Amino acid sequence: MTVDIACAPAPVADRASLVVLAGLVAFPFLSPLVAGPSVNTWQSFVTGACLAGLLVLMPTAPLQRKMWIWVAASAFFVVLSDVGRVPAILWPTLGVFVGIGAAASIGAGAVSGQGPHARSVAVGLLVAGLLTAVLGLLQYYGWAEFLGYLTTSPSEGRAWGNLRQRNQFATLINLALVAALWLYASRRSRRTGWALSVAAVLLVAAVAASVSRTGLLQLLSITGIAAVAAWRERRGSPRGSQSERFGLPAPWVLLGAIPLYAAFHWLLPYLASGGDAGHAVASGTGMLHRLQPAAVTTDSRVVLWHNVLTLIAQRPLAGWGWGELSFAHFATLYSGPRFPVILDNAHNLPLHLAVELGIPAALLICGGFLWMVGAAKPWCERDPLRLMAWGLLGVILVHSLLEYPLWYGPFQLVFGLCLGILWPASPKRSEASGKKKLAAFAAAATWVVIIGYAAWDYTRVSQIYLPRDARMSAYRDDTLAKLQGSWLFSRQVDFAEVTLTAVTPANAAHMHELAGRVLHFSPEPRVIVKLIESAELLGRDAEAHAWAERFRVAFPAAFARWLDNRPDDAPEL
Repeated sequence: MTVDIACAPAPVADRASLVVLAGLVAFPFLSPLVAGPSVNTWQSFVTGACLAGLLVLMPTAPLQRKMWIWVAASAFFVVLSDVGRVPAILWPTLGVFVGIGAAASIGAGAVSGQGPHARSVAVGLLVAGLLTAVLGLLQYYGWAEFLGYLTTSPSEGRAWGNLRQRNQFATLINLALVAALWLYASRRSRRTGWALSVAAVLLVAAVAASVSRTGLLQLLSITGIAAVAAWRERRGSPRGSQSERFGLPAPWVLLGAIPLYAAFHWLLPYLASGGDAGHAVASGTGMLHRLQPAAVTTDSRVVLWHNVLTLIAQRPLAGWGWGELSFAHFATLYSGPRFPVILDNAHNLPLHLAVELGIPAALLICGGFLWMVGAAKPWCERDPLRLMAWGLLGVILVHSLLEYPLWYGPFQLVFGLCLGILWPASPKRSEASGKKKLAAFAAAATWVVIIGYAAWDYTRVSQIYLPRDARMSAYRDDTLAKLQGSWLFSRQVDFAEVTLTAVTPANAAHMHELAGRVLHFSPEPRVIVKLIESAELLGRDAEAHAWAERFRVAFPAAFARWLDNRPDDAPEL
């Protein structure tokens, strides 16, 4: 992976552009904005706004036709599974596809490598990773409270930055590590190389602080593949040749990240314990315990996947419908162990596509992507920028086999950028740059309007989830009535109405229909109770007993509390 990059300093304009573009890539990972009923909604809005900025400031280019066909086919299967259901389920998902497509066009425009455009992706990810690593270590030692609203303060021993989930934290850190390797390969001075080496040490420490098995797997993959690439470039260079420097560090240096991780895995809890060696040893074996066969086979994710496979077997062809996994899990009585909480994602992308869209759709989507990857032959890749994109894509896909990073805006942005870098269309003809920039500006302006409307609607709907005195003055009275008609967040409005309204003989029919609809959005005890109570008032005793049985199996503790507060005519199960 030999890199030939001019050593002349970048112009001031390019440096300023690099700062702005890198900031737009980094900020979605760093944003502390959280409000309303859905934790990641503001993160999606921030990502959309940053994407609009990238559309204006970076060049765009078309993708290969097969990539557009794949993206369009994936969107088609989602729409097909959602026909006749609530539009609020479909619009945000289609927005995600549009956003990924726009990010891919930006990635394709960055392939030329001119100016700061390609470099801004790597710098943005590295900055996001380093700041998140520092923040995560502060959280790990319980020192983050002074930052106030700029972050969260998890319990001591936890690190997750502003991503609020340790596997997402670890994935960002590993994305930053891949970016650091690319920047190291394209370094212009020895001082830059040393700075990046120090940054890599900090990133490895952050991965250790996450105690994430996903993060460890990603780290092992990155170091192993990078070591092979470093060995390959040295093997192809004449012995003693000084005509060109090596891009990557020596293989033994790269593989040194593994014992470094092990050292940090022991050292971090040792320091947290104040030097108590016994406590440190006990704390430092957390990952070792999590990697033991007994721990892996009894992990809740194994039970989860077993439940999902059962659901797939029930509806193998058409699936349960997009967004229906949580309802399917609640409504199904399994013969074996049951995943004990609301299940809204299969924690494995192919399984999730199969359970919600059906096996044929999942095979076409996953198989089509694997075919494109195989045709691109990443194992034969030599171009440094494409190697970085393959590394970033690989980190996200490893995480996607264990959880669902592509349900979050920052990872969608990086995923789209990688698609564009790896599958740009051949530059057979070039449009006038003025027309292309005008089209990009128009697309960005439209996107900002859409994001702005969604943010306003979400802020409005969020008022019902606040205490009355904390609401905007226009929504302090008759709040529910004023929120009706939301296009994008009608499910959140329905959920609030169900949970805040008592069931009476006068409204039993309406509440039964509403609770049945909300059950597909969030099948939690408060909704189930309203469904059972309204069914009883309507004389539908068999239906009430059936839902009560599912309630008992899915949430036994909540069911017991409900029975304790029931009158003597509670259903006997």
